[in-house]
Amino acid sequence: MFFTIPDLLNAEDVDRVRKKASALDWRDGKLTAGRTARQVKSNLQADLSSRAGKGLHDFLFKAVSGHDALKAVARPKRFSRLLLSRTEDEGHYGFHVDNAIMGSGEVNVRTDLSFTLFLSNPDCYEGGALTLSTTAGEFTAKPDAGTLVLYPSGAIHRVEPVTSGSRLACVGWIESRIRRADQRELLADLEALRASFSPKAEQRLVLDKSISNLIRMWAD
Repeated sequence: MFFTIPDLLNAEDVDRVRKKASALDWRDGKLTAGRTARQVKSNLQADLSSRAGKGLHDFLFKAVSGHDALKAVARPKRFSRLLLSRTEDEGHYGFHVDNAIMGSGEVNVRTDLSFTLFLSNPDCYEGGALTLSTTAGEFTAKPDAGTLVLYPSGAIHRVEPVTSGSRLACVGWIESRIRRADQRELLADLEALRASFSPKAEQRLVLDKSISNLIRMWAD
């Protein structure tokens, strides 16, 4: 699954995020990578522990976690903390697979789904596409700023080298209440069908029942 949500942030919010991000401290992205991924990772990540950083994290988290389309597709149980990544000067993130568990203790998250929220317009940097390698071929994304791309955490993927300009993105992971991708897809299809009926239609009530019963069967 390679799901795109355009305009998760509007242009005004993207500008606000970029301005606040420019005032943060940045550090080597290898500090948050696993042993294998560290060898292919070359980027900078914002320190979100400051007051300004926490405020920006909370703003982005609210926008992502509260979006209806993402909730319908991902069925989130919990989210990881978000990362803010900046890639420039030939920086990249070579082919890798995300860790199965993010965090530790009570805040650990099983990574069913990963997402990248693009915060730079594509004409502001060269390279930097998100590429997934699958049995059906490679899928590449370099969308407009404010667009979120959702994909399986177990997929082999990379960020192409940024040969000029600067690529800013917010990255995070989701543990879904519904483990299986095919079940999540079926629920999303039923939600879309449900929305096509008026609130008082009998078909909508039947779909409400079916969706609820399937969630009871499948949810962790």
